[in-house]
Amino acid sequence: MEPHKHVRSTKEILKKDEQGINKFNTKFAIKITNGVGTMWTAYLFSLLALFSLPAVFVGVFPNLAHIFPSSILKASLIALVAWIAQTFLQLVLLPIIMVGQNTIQAQNDAKAEVDHETLTYLATLQDRQMKELDGIRDILSEIKKHDHLR
Repeated sequence: MEPHKHVRSTKEILKKDEQGINKFNTKFAIKITNGVGTMWTAYLFSLLALFSLPAVFVGVFPNLAHIFPSSILKASLIALVAWIAQTFLQLVLLPIIMVGQNTIQAQNDAKAEVDHETLTYLATLQDRQMKELDGIRDILSEIKKHDHLR
């Protein structure tokens, strides 16, 4: 079914953002946002956070050092986890997610605008049809009156 000439499409509303590097940025941000917004990513980030937990325990309770393998107590591993969590995720991933969320919101706003235009058009069309039906009913009443008079 083709859209009616009085109603704009979502693509028409969003067309200004679909050019050149903006098109790439938008698609990339949405893909990252949708990928990061999953429970699997939450599980992965939880595992990443847990890698440095033994080092924190040993820092607070030095007598626990013998429980954990020495490889996960190294400062380099702790520094790597901290860099990933504090630098990469916060400085890089957060702005990408914000762009993705803004783009998704703009798409939702455009869809809502199209829906509003469509519903407004349909309501106007229905009002016209009701007026026409009222006119037809009046004409039929007049015809019935003339038929009874004969």
